[in-house]
Amino acid sequence: MTDNQPPESQSGHVPFGSNPPERTQQLPMYGQHQQQQYAPQGGQQQLGQPGQYPSGGGAYPQFGAPGTHQGASPGPNWPFGPQQQPVPSAPGKPKRMGLAIVAATALLVGAAGGVGAAAVYSATNDTGASPSVTAPLNGNQAAPASAPDGSVQNAAAKVLGSVVKIAVATQQGAATGSGIVISKDGLIVTNNHVVAGAGQGAKITVILNDGKTVPATVKGLDPLTDLAVIHAEATDLTPATLGSSGKLAVGQGVVAIGSPFGLQSTVTSGIVSALDRPVTSGDEEQNSTTVFPAIQTDAAINPGNSGGALIDLAGQVVGINSAIKTAGGSGQSAGGNIGLGFAIPIDQAKPIIDELVAKGKATHARLGVSVGDAQSSDGLVNGATLREVTPGGAGDKAGLQAGDVVTAVDGKAIASGDALVAAVRSHRPNDQVKVTITRAGKTQDVTATLGSDDGKPTG
Repeated sequence: MTDNQPPESQSGHVPFGSNPPERTQQLPMYGQHQQQQYAPQGGQQQLGQPGQYPSGGGAYPQFGAPGTHQGASPGPNWPFGPQQQPVPSAPGKPKRMGLAIVAATALLVGAAGGVGAAAVYSATNDTGASPSVTAPLNGNQAAPASAPDGSVQNAAAKVLGSVVKIAVATQQGAATGSGIVISKDGLIVTNNHVVAGAGQGAKITVILNDGKTVPATVKGLDPLTDLAVIHAEATDLTPATLGSSGKLAVGQGVVAIGSPFGLQSTVTSGIVSALDRPVTSGDEEQNSTTVFPAIQTDAAINPGNSGGALIDLAGQVVGINSAIKTAGGSGQSAGGNIGLGFAIPIDQAKPIIDELVAKGKATHARLGVSVGDAQSSDGLVNGATLREVTPGGAGDKAGLQAGDVVTAVDGKAIASGDALVAAVRSHRPNDQVKVTITRAGKTQDVTATLGSDDGKPTG
């Protein structure tokens, strides 16, 4: 008996509604996806043979080498095109028409591309003063030595040295993810799905921000919350400052730091798009599913960002990047960022991290019920139906009954079965919660003291 929705083959209950719950995708590790190719198809350029590529690719001409022109030859006045013959000016008046035409042409080319405009200006002025195309457009002003507080640059500078790249090599292949340094002596928090496959014979390597590599071992795993702690063989790391996700507000600026597609120390920025978003993510290969109350953000998060930091503009970690919503389909294009990323709130992660460090496993709150989606008369999902209540469990002791529909927990609306699971998992064992239910058409509140799974999660 779990807080999650049981498989139909086990529960014997027909699910409410005909549509399956929408799932997000755990951020796959880099080695599990086709890598982005930066070189032309056919291979990378060989040193010492400019423009030549291995078999399968084409030969690329060197810069400045003559080529064959295709199509009609440009006219004699290219790039300006046919120009009107200047009209002779009256005697005694200065001839300014040619300069006016050049200025107009420069303006048009400038609208199409800035460097082109500067080149045209230099080529068509005979004053002898040709401006440099590399000069700053606004004078010789140097970049500021330090960014102001509250800027993305300032926030990123505080955390970049504390976010690492994690490489996992197994007999099946190699992959990479991200991690956050939480202690000077090498403790690093990441996602469970980044290192869960590191069984016997696997090798975990941590690539530090300065490029150094050190070996690491697993300290503790928690599939239910998709969190893990590893220990790197290092003694002088810079731990990140852990903030509070409870202080976040929708619309607040945040920054994601990690190694998307293996590109270490990548910084992207966005806002908090939503809070307490119930996210169901899973790894089909590892046959594991988790539901958590996520921070939703539009900061670009991609495969390889898993386990990396989501920080506020004060440079404090407020979440651990874990999942993304994809547009569907297959292949690499389906696994990239579409502006829907999800992070585990740091307030939920902290007690799990502490237990993983101390005991190698973690405990979780339990209400002791089996749930499904409730539907209103118009067919919309509207609450969580209690399918079964475990005798002697927290829900049973609070007076909950099978058939009750939970509509809120501590005053926050519950829209689905997953939302109730996420709400319970945001708490700790022995927390008291106010559960609002509808029974026989009447609304009432009950107080439940949450139980514990004693470190033996069942779903």
